[in-house]
Amino acid sequence: MKIHFIGIGGIGLSGLARYLQKLNHIISGSDLIATSITDSLKMEGISVNTPHNEKYINNQDIIVYSSIIKETNPEIIKAKKMNIKCFSRKDFLPFITNEKKVYSVCGAHGKSTTSSILSTIMQESSAIIGAEMKNTSSNMIFKQGNSLVFEADESDESFLNSNPHCSIVTNTEPEHMEYYNYDLNRFYGAYKKFIESSTVSVVNGDDEWLNKCNKSYIEKLYPKRDITNVSFLLDNHEPYTKFDLKNYGSFRVWGIGEFMAENASLAILSAKNEMDIEEIRANLNNFMGIKKRFDIIKKDNYILIDDYAHHPTEIKKTLASIKEYANLNNIDKVSAIWQPHKYSRTIDNLENFKLCFDGCDELIILPVWGVGEKKVNIDFKNDFKNYNLLMADNVKIENEDILIMKNNKVLKNINNGLVVGFGAGDITYQLRGMA
Repeated sequence: MKIHFIGIGGIGLSGLARYLQKLNHIISGSDLIATSITDSLKMEGISVNTPHNEKYINNQDIIVYSSIIKETNPEIIKAKKMNIKCFSRKDFLPFITNEKKVYSVCGAHGKSTTSSILSTIMQESSAIIGAEMKNTSSNMIFKQGNSLVFEADESDESFLNSNPHCSIVTNTEPEHMEYYNYDLNRFYGAYKKFIESSTVSVVNGDDEWLNKCNKSYIEKLYPKRDITNVSFLLDNHEPYTKFDLKNYGSFRVWGIGEFMAENASLAILSAKNEMDIEEIRANLNNFMGIKKRFDIIKKDNYILIDDYAHHPTEIKKTLASIKEYANLNNIDKVSAIWQPHKYSRTIDNLENFKLCFDGCDELIILPVWGVGEKKVNIDFKNDFKNYNLLMADNVKIENEDILIMKNNKVLKNINNGLVVGFGAGDITYQLRGMA
């Protein structure tokens, strides 16, 4: 079929587009601007145009659009006039997942890492991930078999459309509560439906709500007791976490932090009914991390790390790992650059955000990446006054140095220590000198 994706440059739609192209569908798409993702899609033979324009809608069979696309989009308007079937990404998912044996991974934190680790272990499975895997430079892996590792999304309940054979839940910390109308019963009810729709399930038993789930098909990982002898090391300057899991012996996974051991353990337990544990142990060594998660951009005269963390729990855990990594590299100064993501998330979690940067020697806060939300005044300068704080407009990379900018003037020049950028907006491009 001819399938057109509106918002194809997003990490969610691009993975679906790549997968369907491998199934010999004719894929096209559009987005607001050209990005590295749209460029790579073009190199793979997918027709991509920018910006959105009704002229790109002609004789397609199906239109699929991302969650941020409005009904006023010119391509949506024309498609409906032409009676072309239009699906949101959420409603389109069964088209991909209904005939597959799906290993569906969800949770507020860690789902991208867990799903990419699982796809590395289960080498005969296809995978559609919400991040680019470093060992493939893609968010999609295509195999001819029937198994699919899928990163599911709880933000709009679309994980309920993923048809899980195995549901894997990293945690159920309330997030995206604006979608659920701040109704915890509805929020946890969605997770309950997700787990109960699967044949087997692997969950983090240390999560308070998940620990209460008592079904015979649920296997619980209790990280505080099931994961032991955790240690961190550098191998050829690359970070690794070593750990023992239950009675399965020792494992090693790329990355640093107890949460890396947790994510890897969930993946191991999900795969063990399909594979020999020794094969799992060997395949785990091929995991090389994912882009924008503890993504080490530079590591010579100073270390620069880009991390997608945009929730206080994620930031707190990642910052603890950053400190471990700094210690292994004999670095005693850690600077954090934070680009808050969405006004609603920042306000909903403000008290926890005020605490999660504990341990950094310097905190630099950039303007909120609003994602189309109405601007709200937040008194960052007062709320974060207990930190060594700088309020800035943006970051520039010049002559290998990090320039902290305010009103087009250099506030500070950083060229030593360890610097980590947190956020899901365009900070990733700023840190790479691409913004």
